[in-house]
Amino acid sequence: MAMSTYADEEGAVEDVSPPANRDRTWLYGPVAMVVFLIAWEAYVTVFAVPELYLPRPSVVIATLFDLFVRKNLGYDLLLTLYRIFAGFFLAAIVGVAIGIAMGMSKRLYAVCDIFVAAIYPVPKISLVPLLIIWLGSGNIFQIVLSALGCVFPILINTVQGVRQCDEGLILAARDLGANQRQIQWKVVLPAAVPSIFSGLRLALGLSIILVVAAEMQTARYGLGGRLNLAGQVLETGQVFAILLLLAVLGILLTKTQQYLDHLINRWRVR
Repeated sequence: MAMSTYADEEGAVEDVSPPANRDRTWLYGPVAMVVFLIAWEAYVTVFAVPELYLPRPSVVIATLFDLFVRKNLGYDLLLTLYRIFAGFFLAAIVGVAIGIAMGMSKRLYAVCDIFVAAIYPVPKISLVPLLIIWLGSGNIFQIVLSALGCVFPILINTVQGVRQCDEGLILAARDLGANQRQIQWKVVLPAAVPSIFSGLRLALGLSIILVVAAEMQTARYGLGGRLNLAGQVLETGQVFAILLLLAVLGILLTKTQQYLDHLINRWRVR
């Protein structure tokens, strides 16, 4: 678009070009999703794919609505969310606290690093039999499994963020009379925020995966338990409806995390 200018009475040139177009790339994702759903609906309709194998999106959405209205899916959703977030927040508190301590202390890092290296690669879902023996198959088991899966990404990213903090900033804070606690809160923690949030993003996704997988093995209630039951009786529409709910849940949680990350970064740079 051409830029236009005009001269006022004193000969000064003033720019009157229109403002730059706003960034509308955020629309690409929703539009791509709508196109995908339309193509899915058309494919199943045109080729007459049996609903047992692949139901139409319209059928999936209607089934999801029916599950909420008639079959109390809301209770299962709330129960799964409770297990996910209880484990996630427990892991966040422990992981950030230990990560900051490890990042600030070479001795503590040397002691803890060997345990992290030994336990982190172990598939957490393989701990299900042992956790059931210790804790039973109730909520505590689901929460602990979620926390075990979440804590390591948070801890490792926190350590990395702390250790990448500029040593000059820490020395300057000490020269100005800051104590260890003030250095951690005012210098180290703000510098480590981006890495911490990267770990939190990874951890929340792992928490969803582990809780739903554990529910499919051991629980009667929760989205995983409902998903397993629908699969056993060949209710493909219900399977897709619950998977759709999990996908929507993942989108909402991811976008909420991104928004909180933006707010925290604004606080960090102040």
